[in-house]
Amino acid sequence: MTASRLFPLALVASLGVALAFLTLPLLAIFLESSPGELLASLGEPGALDALGLSLQTTGVALALIVALGTPAAWLLATRRFRGRALAVTLVELPLVVPPAVAGIGLLAAVGPQGLLGPALERAGLELVFQTAGVVVALTFVASPFYIRQAQAAFAALDPELLEASRTLGASEARTFARIAVPNALPGLVAGGALAWGRALGEFGATLVFAGSLSGVTQTAPLAIYERFSNDFTAALALSAMLVAVSGAILLGVKLVSGPGALGGAGARG
Repeated sequence: MTASRLFPLALVASLGVALAFLTLPLLAIFLESSPGELLASLGEPGALDALGLSLQTTGVALALIVALGTPAAWLLATRRFRGRALAVTLVELPLVVPPAVAGIGLLAAVGPQGLLGPALERAGLELVFQTAGVVVALTFVASPFYIRQAQAAFAALDPELLEASRTLGASEARTFARIAVPNALPGLVAGGALAWGRALGEFGATLVFAGSLSGVTQTAPLAIYERFSNDFTAALALSAMLVAVSGAILLGVKLVSGPGALGGAGARG
């Protein structure tokens, strides 16, 4: 067989191995136990509470990320200034910092004995072992996913389109709101989905910073960790639910924004 025929076969084989490796563990979550057992386990005390808390806190975190991250991404995409490379690096740093280290950092910054701890205490704000602390942890670990994607989406806009708006007398704020955001919307939606998915699966930073108190800070990943040693079926049930929600997020983004919506994450610096 010639090399020209071997290479396509090698590509197909590589894809097949990759798909098998990536999908088998996820399928096993659903096949390891019967659907009836999984549904029954979801009804146990605390399981649905943990899932509901995850959806609630990730929703709040996503709203904060979009509100603060969108203008920040616009600035990074449209300005060249001294220190920009450092700013981009600092935005991306949480992507590679271990989650436990992120939790320690949050404790050192806004914990009771942290840098801002006394000021927060005087203001009556408590974060550690509180639901608000979960939101802070999720926002910290997930925001770089949105900002990177939003920055790439804004950088990919046609400069002539933006310049035409400014030439017609629109302010930068109006151009941003009426031209840039609508045209970059598929990329922004994709970035939001990536951030939401990352927040939904967050474990380490939340555990270290906010703890795992049932009904208060115990999100679905923390509930899975608590259950897998003594009730594996319950851990499977929550895991299956998270896989289903994550899959629905990705499918929704592809249906709304097109099949390539998630492919541009981080495409531009």
